[in-house]
Amino acid sequence: MQVKLKVALIRHTLSPEETVALGARLCYSRATIDDLTQRVSAKDQSDFVQKIMGMGHESVLEHASFTFGAEGVSRVLLAQLTRHRLASFSVQSQRYVSYENGFGYIVPPKIEALGDEAKAEFERQMQQMHEWYCAWQEKLGTGEGSNEDARFVLPGACETRLMMTMNVRELRHFFSLRMCSRAQWEIRAMATEMHRLCMEVAPALFADAGPGCLRGACPEGAKSCGKAGEIKRERQAMIAGLMKNEGEE
Repeated sequence: MQVKLKVALIRHTLSPEETVALGARLCYSRATIDDLTQRVSAKDQSDFVQKIMGMGHESVLEHASFTFGAEGVSRVLLAQLTRHRLASFSVQSQRYVSYENGFGYIVPPKIEALGDEAKAEFERQMQQMHEWYCAWQEKLGTGEGSNEDARFVLPGACETRLMMTMNVRELRHFFSLRMCSRAQWEIRAMATEMHRLCMEVAPALFADAGPGCLRGACPEGAKSCGKAGEIKRERQAMIAGLMKNEGEE
């Protein structure tokens, strides 16, 4: 069965912008933590947070974290995702979870774009792999001992579900790499949706987060997509839309 990406923001640090601001102000003030906490809570910290980030004082971003749940993602995506070592992951196990009744799979957009015949061929291949999987389960017996070896014939397209936690500093690094137009399409879609959810909670922390071309020259050099202007205009439009929505509220 074909499945689609779904990302949810499950938890996040309470008042993340204030938390980051408190950490930064603590570094430069003789005031007590109680006094600083009251001062931070009494005034919007957006401008201060952006100033701190502009100064490169990024260690304070590690005090705030965001936890996401994702499903409808492939094992291909998982292999890329776990390269981000400063994150915590919990992933649905192919050892303990049996796919005897079928598995979800992700169809790459380029295959869908080839038309119904190509997509049907891809789906037949997924079905064939499921049949191989079930055949090995039957030969190997039941339970996790069977699943752990039968899973070797499952495709990279096979769906997995996961929970992931990153602090803001690592999230910004993640967005800089994975929201770039040169990133693989599936993880780019996931990163874009994660960024949208973060912007709803803490826009001051994430307004300039994303591909490096938002903050200066494209870091891809000769491999640049050449769309820096378009990407900047899209971000400006998104922020303008958020400000409009806040004003209407």
